[in-house]
Amino acid sequence: MRTFFIRLKGRHRVSYISLWILVFLYVCALLADFIIPYPYDLQHREYALCGPVLPHLVYNGHITRPFVYGIEVVNPAFKEYRVDTRKIYPIRFFVKGPERKVLGLIKTDRYLFGAGEGKIFLFGTDNHGRDVFSRVLYGARISLSIGVIGVTVSFILGLLIGGISGYFGGMTDTVLMRTVEIIMMFPSFYLMLALRAVFPANLSSVQVYLLIVIILSLIGWASLARIIRGMVLSIKEEEYVMAARALGLSSFRIITRHILPNTFSYTITALTLSIPDYILGESALSLLGLGIQEPYPSWGNMLSVVVGNLRILTGAPWMLIPGLFIFLTVLAFNFLGDGIREVTDPKNW
Repeated sequence: MRTFFIRLKGRHRVSYISLWILVFLYVCALLADFIIPYPYDLQHREYALCGPVLPHLVYNGHITRPFVYGIEVVNPAFKEYRVDTRKIYPIRFFVKGPERKVLGLIKTDRYLFGAGEGKIFLFGTDNHGRDVFSRVLYGARISLSIGVIGVTVSFILGLLIGGISGYFGGMTDTVLMRTVEIIMMFPSFYLMLALRAVFPANLSSVQVYLLIVIILSLIGWASLARIIRGMVLSIKEEEYVMAARALGLSSFRIITRHILPNTFSYTITALTLSIPDYILGESALSLLGLGIQEPYPSWGNMLSVVVGNLRILTGAPWMLIPGLFIFLTVLAFNFLGDGIREVTDPKNW
């Protein structure tokens, strides 16, 4: 593992930076309950569509501890606000508040930061007055985890079905590959919408989450299985596989212990490049109102507020921040996948 990081840092610095960006995003998602200053569903209705309220370090020409200015409501009907420089609120770290569960396991009444009676909206607020920063971090749990879980399921299905198809051949190969071709024949986005439409619309967010994982996994395994099958056709003729057969090992043991591990150099790269598709798939479903439902946030349903609402789009551009996180995550995964492919290629050793 250490050799891998050294090679990645030396040969593909952009991929190395992308890796740490992804690590940072996943850590923030895991610790969201500790980091976010407000609960994801807390509404500050008097500050709906309020712009970002950022910390300051200079007051009256002197450097001081971080603080935020007060917010004065100018016109509540048109969501107009202005900074009240007469009021300042110091930002405190590890502040005490209502008890939360970090990772759903550890109870804590301490948060990373807060401004007391002041408001600290790092990314502004949405149309219900909810803190966008808190919702982006909490929504990252859903958007980022769906990619990893969905790819893991596809990884298992693709490896096993592709391995069985390539190893046994004959009628088994024919049936499995025709099934793969039928799945790949349909455009993935429309197939995803069709599968989602089969299920009731009044499912809970947990049920929808699991449903999206299943749908994306059922769509994603086919292309991987097809490529694995081609690799297995070549690997099964190697001498070490023939030796395993001569020793009387079972077909399942030969496939799982001797053939499939030799496909990992490709599959790890392919799966890294596939994760963005799962993130975009979840975002698309949530954007269309078929994914995660309010009040639970995901990057997709946070963007759905902007769709068709020109006033919000032009007057509250910070509502597009979830889209920037989607763009950054997809770009980072693609750069990381390119780096892994280059590092694991024997020609570059």
